[in-house]
Amino acid sequence: MILAFAEGTSIFNYPGLELWKFLNLAIFLAFGIYILRRPISEALSTRRDAIKKELVQAQEQKALAVAKMAEADSLLSRVDTDVRAITEQSHKEAESEKQRVAAAAARELEKLKQQAEREMDNAAKIARKSLRQFLAQKSVEVARQRVRGEMSPEADRRLIEESIGELRRARV
Repeated sequence: MILAFAEGTSIFNYPGLELWKFLNLAIFLAFGIYILRRPISEALSTRRDAIKKELVQAQEQKALAVAKMAEADSLLSRVDTDVRAITEQSHKEAESEKQRVAAAAARELEKLKQQAEREMDNAAKIARKSLRQFLAQKSVEVARQRVRGEMSPEADRRLIEESIGELRRARV
Protein backbone atom coordinates (compact mmCIF):
# COMPACT_ATOMS: atom_id res chain seq x y z
CA MET A 1 0.00 0.00 0.00
CA ILE A 2 2.80 2.34 0.68
CA LEU A 3 4.20 1.65 -2.70
CA ALA A 4 0.89 2.24 -4.29
CA PHE A 5 0.48 5.43 -2.37
CA ALA A 6 4.01 6.49 -3.30
CA GLU A 7 3.47 5.68 -6.93
CA GLY A 8 0.06 7.19 -7.12
CA THR A 9 0.84 10.59 -5.71
CA SER A 10 2.76 13.17 -7.53
CA ILE A 11 4.10 14.91 -4.37
CA PHE A 12 6.82 12.33 -3.84
CA ASN A 13 7.63 12.14 -7.44
CA TYR A 14 7.76 15.82 -8.20
CA PRO A 15 10.92 16.48 -10.23
CA GLY A 16 13.56 18.37 -8.11
CA LEU A 17 11.58 17.70 -4.88
CA GLU A 18 12.29 14.11 -4.05
CA LEU A 19 11.70 13.03 -0.49
CA TRP A 20 14.85 10.97 -0.28
CA LYS A 21 16.96 14.17 -0.62
CA PHE A 22 15.26 15.68 2.43
CA LEU A 23 15.60 12.44 4.33
CA ASN A 24 19.29 12.27 3.42
CA LEU A 25 19.77 15.88 4.55
CA ALA A 26 17.97 15.20 7.88
CA ILE A 27 20.17 12.15 8.58
CA PHE A 28 23.31 14.08 7.68
CA LEU A 29 22.35 16.99 9.92
CA ALA A 30 21.43 14.70 12.83
CA PHE A 31 24.73 12.83 12.52
CA GLY A 32 26.70 16.13 12.25
CA ILE A 33 24.94 17.59 15.27
CA TYR A 34 25.51 14.37 17.26
CA ILE A 35 29.24 14.29 16.45
CA LEU A 36 29.96 18.03 16.56
CA ARG A 37 27.66 18.93 19.49
CA ARG A 38 30.34 18.63 22.22
CA PRO A 39 33.23 20.42 20.38
CA ILE A 40 30.91 23.16 19.18
CA SER A 41 29.42 23.49 22.66
CA GLU A 42 32.91 23.68 24.21
CA ALA A 43 34.09 26.16 21.59
CA LEU A 44 31.00 28.31 22.13
CA SER A 45 31.45 28.06 25.92
CA THR A 46 35.13 29.05 25.61
CA ARG A 47 34.22 31.90 23.30
CA ARG A 48 31.48 33.05 25.72
CA ASP A 49 33.99 33.02 28.62
CA ALA A 50 36.55 34.92 26.54
CA ILE A 51 33.92 37.50 25.61
CA LYS A 52 32.92 37.84 29.28
CA LYS A 53 36.58 38.36 30.26
CA GLU A 54 37.02 40.92 27.50
CA LEU A 55 33.88 42.73 28.68
CA VAL A 56 35.17 42.77 32.27
CA GLN A 57 38.56 44.04 31.09
CA ALA A 58 36.87 46.65 28.91
CA GLN A 59 34.81 47.82 31.91
CA GLU A 60 37.96 48.01 34.07
CA GLN A 61 39.78 49.94 31.37
CA LYS A 62 36.79 52.23 31.01
CA ALA A 63 36.78 52.83 34.77
CA LEU A 64 40.53 53.57 34.67
CA ALA A 65 40.05 55.89 31.72
CA VAL A 66 37.22 57.70 33.51
CA ALA A 67 39.43 58.08 36.62
CA LYS A 68 42.33 59.38 34.53
CA MET A 69 40.00 61.76 32.73
CA ALA A 70 38.67 63.04 36.07
CA GLU A 71 42.25 63.50 37.29
CA ALA A 72 43.17 65.31 34.08
CA ASP A 73 40.09 67.53 34.45
CA SER A 74 41.08 68.38 38.02
CA LEU A 75 44.62 69.15 36.88
CA LEU A 76 43.32 71.33 34.08
CA SER A 77 41.03 73.16 36.47
CA ARG A 78 44.03 73.90 38.69
CA VAL A 79 46.21 75.07 35.79
CA ASP A 80 44.90 78.65 35.93
CA THR A 81 45.50 78.80 39.68
CA ASP A 82 48.97 77.32 39.30
CA VAL A 83 49.80 79.74 36.48
CA ARG A 84 48.70 82.69 38.62
CA ALA A 85 50.72 81.43 41.59
CA ILE A 86 53.81 80.91 39.45
CA THR A 87 53.38 84.36 37.89
CA GLU A 88 53.06 85.99 41.31
CA GLN A 89 56.09 84.06 42.57
CA SER A 90 58.16 85.14 39.56
CA HIS A 91 57.11 88.78 40.09
CA LYS A 92 58.14 88.57 43.74
CA GLU A 93 61.46 86.99 42.82
CA ALA A 94 62.05 89.63 40.14
CA GLU A 95 61.30 92.41 42.62
CA SER A 96 63.62 90.94 45.26
CA GLU A 97 66.33 90.49 42.61
CA LYS A 98 65.83 94.09 41.54
CA GLN A 99 66.23 95.27 45.13
CA ARG A 100 69.29 93.08 45.61
CA VAL A 101 70.90 94.44 42.44
CA ALA A 102 70.08 98.03 43.50
CA ALA A 103 71.64 97.44 46.93
CA ALA A 104 74.72 95.88 45.33
CA ALA A 105 75.00 98.82 42.94
CA ALA A 106 74.72 101.27 45.86
CA ARG A 107 77.48 99.41 47.75
CA GLU A 108 79.66 99.38 44.65
CA LEU A 109 79.03 103.11 44.10
CA GLU A 110 80.05 103.83 47.71
CA LYS A 111 83.22 101.76 47.25
CA LEU A 112 84.03 103.66 44.06
CA LYS A 113 83.48 107.01 45.84
CA GLN A 114 85.80 105.99 48.67
CA GLN A 115 88.41 104.77 46.21
CA ALA A 116 88.17 108.03 44.24
CA GLU A 117 88.59 110.04 47.47
CA ARG A 118 91.67 107.98 48.39
CA GLU A 119 93.12 108.46 44.91
CA MET A 120 92.44 112.21 45.09
CA ASP A 121 94.14 112.40 48.52
CA ASN A 122 97.13 110.46 47.19
CA ALA A 123 97.29 112.69 44.11
CA ALA A 124 97.16 115.80 46.36
CA LYS A 125 99.97 114.41 48.54
CA ILE A 126 102.06 113.62 45.47
CA ALA A 127 101.35 117.09 44.05
CA ARG A 128 102.35 118.74 47.36
CA LYS A 129 105.54 116.70 47.51
CA SER A 130 106.38 117.55 43.91
CA LEU A 131 105.63 121.21 44.60
CA ARG A 132 107.89 121.18 47.69
CA GLN A 133 110.69 119.59 45.66
CA PHE A 134 110.21 122.09 42.88
CA LEU A 135 110.19 125.00 45.34
CA ALA A 136 113.28 123.64 47.09
CA GLN A 137 115.12 123.34 43.79
CA LYS A 138 114.08 126.83 42.75
CA SER A 139 115.05 128.22 46.17
CA VAL A 140 118.48 126.58 45.94
CA GLU A 141 118.89 127.85 42.39
CA VAL A 142 117.85 131.38 43.36
CA ALA A 143 120.17 131.28 46.37
CA ARG A 144 123.06 130.01 44.23
CA GLN A 145 122.50 132.76 41.68
CA ARG A 146 122.31 135.34 44.43
CA VAL A 147 125.47 134.04 46.08
CA ARG A 148 127.30 134.05 42.74
CA GLY A 149 126.06 137.50 41.98
CA GLU A 150 127.14 138.87 45.37
CA MET A 151 130.35 136.86 45.69
CA SER A 152 133.47 138.82 45.08
CA PRO A 153 137.00 137.46 44.59
CA GLU A 154 137.96 138.68 48.07
CA ALA A 155 134.98 137.00 49.74
CA ASP A 156 135.76 133.85 47.83
CA ARG A 157 139.37 133.86 49.02
CA ARG A 158 138.34 134.54 52.60
CA LEU A 159 135.81 131.64 52.55
CA ILE A 160 138.43 129.28 51.17
CA GLU A 161 140.92 130.27 53.87
CA GLU A 162 138.29 129.77 56.60
CA SER A 163 137.45 126.33 55.23
CA ILE A 164 141.13 125.36 55.17
CA GLY A 165 141.54 126.58 58.73
CA GLU A 166 138.58 124.47 59.88
CA LEU A 167 140.07 121.45 58.16
CA ARG A 168 143.41 121.93 59.95
CA ARG A 169 141.78 122.19 63.31
CA ALA A 170 139.75 119.09 62.62
CA ARG A 171 142.89 117.08 61.81
CA VAL A 172 144.80 117.80 64.94
